[in-house]
Amino acid sequence: MTSTTAPTAPPRSRTPGWPAVLAVTMGIFTIVTTEILPVGLLTSIGSGFTISDGTAGLMMTMPGYLAAVAAPVLTVATARLDRRRMLCACLFLLAIANVLAATAPAFWAMLLSRVLVGVVIGGFWSIAAGLAGRLVDPPRVRRATAVIFSSVPLGSVFGVPLGTLIGDAAGWRTSFAAMAALSLAVLAALAVLLPPLPAEQATRLSVLGSALRTRGTWRALVLTVLIVLAHFGAYTYVTPFLDEVTRAPATPFLLLYGVAGVAGNFLSGLMIAHRPTLTSAVAVALTATATLALPAVGHSNAAAAVLLTLWGVGYGAVPVCSQAWFAAATPGTPEAASVLFTASFQATLSTGALAGGLVVDRTSPSTVMLLGGATATLMLLVLLTPHALRTAKSS
Repeated sequence: MTSTTAPTAPPRSRTPGWPAVLAVTMGIFTIVTTEILPVGLLTSIGSGFTISDGTAGLMMTMPGYLAAVAAPVLTVATARLDRRRMLCACLFLLAIANVLAATAPAFWAMLLSRVLVGVVIGGFWSIAAGLAGRLVDPPRVRRATAVIFSSVPLGSVFGVPLGTLIGDAAGWRTSFAAMAALSLAVLAALAVLLPPLPAEQATRLSVLGSALRTRGTWRALVLTVLIVLAHFGAYTYVTPFLDEVTRAPATPFLLLYGVAGVAGNFLSGLMIAHRPTLTSAVAVALTATATLALPAVGHSNAAAAVLLTLWGVGYGAVPVCSQAWFAAATPGTPEAASVLFTASFQATLSTGALAGGLVVDRTSPSTVMLLGGATATLMLLVLLTPHALRTAKSS
């Protein structure tokens, strides 16, 4: 007797795919843009609240320190919660933070909004940075990771210049109102495009402690601290530099920097797996060259444009390199690697912005650039020591 039962269809893949990757990418883009938007609006916000550039730089300092604390605390406290719900909750909190910034009656309210941004960064980044493996099939994980991390320079390419343009045309408060609307739109995309993402492996304090006891983790920490300190100590005050030294509007230069950053991000994504030390060294060398040369030749629009392009290419590679250092040091625990990456990155970002603010209020934006270049040069020397090279080859 012939069976009339239809052949069983092969099971459909449960991998969410590229729409989910793009939703996560947009989430990080929105967060990164909100975090660094004060760089383009620093002078106008400072004027609005009648504060110095260095004091206004606290808007960059606050989120990073809070993110450094929030990354391990939230990850451990919510270890068993669905990751999609966590990502959506973070975007809702980001919308609240942007509304608070847009309506801030005084600088203390602006700083409170930046505290909320820091909590969002710590919670979202720690989950999203290692999420590619759950969203696409294994052969596409590396490409998906590069796409997710492209949101960092894209925030510089589109987010900050566009936010600055909106601020120039309609006031800086309008820029934050626009970011609040974007946050709600991305929240809706995450809710629709992401499947349930139950926690696969609870990230406990013992897991983080074990990761911190490895030599590779400490190497990643030292390298990350030096390059991020160099970059944000200088980049936070690039708008005052362009105003005082180049005497040109910041928006075109920030746009050029951001476009170069996207190129650096994707190039490093292609190179990091095969030439990790070379990729890192080129990124740091470009950052050091640009920041050291800007005070000398940055009065020329053409020279400033070239140097900011080099700087963008160099720094665009830094998040990819740093995440790769931590991932190599903690194989098998991607969320722990993301927590350590996020905490160290954000704490150093804040320290760089704070140190740069203290320097710029007492000296000049050119001095900040020189100090950033010197720190990047120190990082390059640490990276290229024989011991570091042996460690890199064995990892």
